[in-house]
Amino acid sequence: MARSEGGEFLLRVEDIDQSRARPEWEALIYEDLHWLGLSWEEPVMHQSERLDTYTAALDDLTSRELIFPCTCTRRDIAEALSAPQEGATPPLGPDGPVYPGTCRSKTEPSANAALRLNMERTASETLHFTETGSGPNGETGTITVNPETLIDQVGDIVLARREMGTSYHLSVVLDDAAQGITHVVRGQDLFAATTIHVVLQRLLGLPTPIYHHHRLIRDDTGKRLAKRDDARALRKYREDGLTPDDIRRLVRLPASSSG
Repeated sequence: MARSEGGEFLLRVEDIDQSRARPEWEALIYEDLHWLGLSWEEPVMHQSERLDTYTAALDDLTSRELIFPCTCTRRDIAEALSAPQEGATPPLGPDGPVYPGTCRSKTEPSANAALRLNMERTASETLHFTETGSGPNGETGTITVNPETLIDQVGDIVLARREMGTSYHLSVVLDDAAQGITHVVRGQDLFAATTIHVVLQRLLGLPTPIYHHHRLIRDDTGKRLAKRDDARALRKYREDGLTPDDIRRLVRLPASSSG
C-alpha cells in the first residue's frame, strides 16, 4: 500500500517495555521480515530512544492540568466498578473496563503512580478520522468521535505507566508525527484505540493520518493468532519448508509478483 501510493514503508521497534525487549528477538524480526521479501527505510526508529520526547509531552499536558496521577491497581478498579452504586456492568473501553475516576481529583505526583488523561476535561468537541479499511463492525469512511463516547466508553486512559514512563498510546502518536506518517495500516484489534490517538493528536497539535484497519489472521476455530496464546510462529513455518508465497496464501493474499 505504501509503495503503490508513492510513499515509504517504515519499520518501528516499539520497545518501551524493556522487560520484553531483547536484541536477539529484534534480530529475528528483521530476519523473518526479510525472508518474506519486505524491506524498509533506514534507520529504524526505536521507542526506547525517545523517552525525552514522551516526557516533554507529558509535561505539557500536566501544565495544562489535563492529566492526573493514579495509584489504583487493577484490583482497586475492579472493586470500584463492582460497587452497588455503579449499577449496570461497566462498559469495556480500548484498554479494558472504563476507569471509574477514583483518582481524578488528585494533583500531587507520586513515584508509584501512573498518569491518566482526564477525559472529562479533555473531550470538548466532536472529532473525525478517515478509515479506508474497516473496523470490527464494518465501520469505514469518515468515523465520528464524539465527546460523550470518549467520556463514557473510553474514559481516563493511561498515558504513562509506572514502570515505563510512557504508554503505547502516547508514544505511537508522537512517533507517527515525528516520522511524517500519512497512512497507518494495522489490525482491527486496534480500531477502538484510534479514538484515543485522534484525541491526543488534537491535544498535542499533531496531524491525524488516514487509517486502514485490516482483518486479523485467525485459526480454524476463528480464534485470533497471537503469541500470547502460543500461536504457531512464522519461523516454524519456515523450518517446515514453506515459502513466502505459501505464507501469503495462508493469509489469503495474492502471490508476490517476484515469485
